[in-house]
Amino acid sequence: MRRTLGRGQLRSAVQPVRAQRDSSAGNAQQLPDAFWDSAEIVEALAQRQFGKLLRAYRKAQTPEIKQTDLAVWLGLTQGQVSRIERGDTPTRDLDKLDRWARTLRIPQRCLWFTLSPDSPHAYASAAPASTLPPSTRADSQGGDVHRRQFLATTALGVGASLLRPNGTKQPAPIPAGSIGSPEVDLVREMTGAFRRIDNRYGGAHSRTAVTSYITSTVEPMLTDTRAKNAVRSELFGASAELHQLAGWMAYDTGQAEAGRRHLRTAFRLCQEAGDDALGAEMLAGMSHHAAFHGSPDSAVDLALAARQTAKRVNAPALHAEAAVMEAHGLALRTDKRGSLAALREAENLFTGVNPAHLPTWLTYFDAAYLAAKFAHTFRDLGMAEDAEAFARRSLEMSAGYERGRLFNTALLASILADQGKVDESCAHGSLAVQMTGSVRSVRSAAYLADLARRLAPYGSHAGVGTLYRQMVDVGIPVPTR
Repeated sequence: MRRTLGRGQLRSAVQPVRAQRDSSAGNAQQLPDAFWDSAEIVEALAQRQFGKLLRAYRKAQTPEIKQTDLAVWLGLTQGQVSRIERGDTPTRDLDKLDRWARTLRIPQRCLWFTLSPDSPHAYASAAPASTLPPSTRADSQGGDVHRRQFLATTALGVGASLLRPNGTKQPAPIPAGSIGSPEVDLVREMTGAFRRIDNRYGGAHSRTAVTSYITSTVEPMLTDTRAKNAVRSELFGASAELHQLAGWMAYDTGQAEAGRRHLRTAFRLCQEAGDDALGAEMLAGMSHHAAFHGSPDSAVDLALAARQTAKRVNAPALHAEAAVMEAHGLALRTDKRGSLAALREAENLFTGVNPAHLPTWLTYFDAAYLAAKFAHTFRDLGMAEDAEAFARRSLEMSAGYERGRLFNTALLASILADQGKVDESCAHGSLAVQMTGSVRSVRSAAYLADLARRLAPYGSHAGVGTLYRQMVDVGIPVPTR
């Protein structure tokens, strides 16, 4: 398991604040947001053991923080820090946890408990602008009540009318009373409906409706203490799936930070639900986002964390997905040997997948989806001929995934362009441009803009000129001579 986002990447993030910390005896300075997204930090948070978090906090910095220094900051002895890190004396005292988290300036978004109101660091700059009232839950170790806080997001995007045909009103909030299985089933059905619209038309069409539904209906249920424990677990899982979808919609509309917030919220909800498999799916999604936004070190580390969890829960489909995410991240790091090894493992794992046993939230993961990830990886390794075969296979996808078909068509066009197959590249590029008429997605524009750049060496070709004009007509930037 790699410790951080990438040694060089994290070092550059931490160094600007290191001198401030060293010159301020007894005080830990606030670290960059990227620090808290490192794989080892995320893994420690997932286990809810502050000792593991302390160890990860120390070792993820350059130079490594000494236990003696950490002890001074926390008002402990070095021996106490050592015992806490080893897990000999797990700390469950919220007052202590609150004080230590405030001392180390750990953002609220990272914690499984709510910082006290007087904490100056309760809402770090990376946290959402608004929060829900704290919720409560009985501790599995006893009767202690722990406060919980779930994140709300600002509604962005358009297209809520698509979910209200013929003037039908949006579902009303659940009335007061005991939260039960019917309400949880409703959340899952709504998530399924939103997901189908997202797959067909892109995230821009219904993101407003999704965020509104989360705020008006789902979050009040999360804070309702009258739900039975068994139902609450199901509710947390259903809410995690909805936040996951909201994260992908935000990602699809170019709202990268909002997408990350939703996935982090989804990951914490998975922890509340005790659903490690779904939590691994969130880590795999974070890895995908990191690769798309040019952070291969983060992509690899998050994929490794997802793989570890998937292996532990014996979920071959999740393990295969995480392996191919790792392969793509390694390809972006130009680690050809490691990338190919991860691809082979993903293929071997996929052979053991039974589609009938996949959870609803993973039914998209089929041979066509895997082929698309293989094509991305081979293309970024510079192996265009291999990539082409997988890109063609990726188009043999199920109905209802029009956005994915647009992505994969543009992907194939880019791979053909890399091989100098200009006429065929332009033909597939033209098809992809036509698909943008019904699919509203910032990512689709990014795929097509990338295709335009790859065709730039053939700018004098008549087909390229025609394709460029089509792209300009729909707002896709093209290279200028």
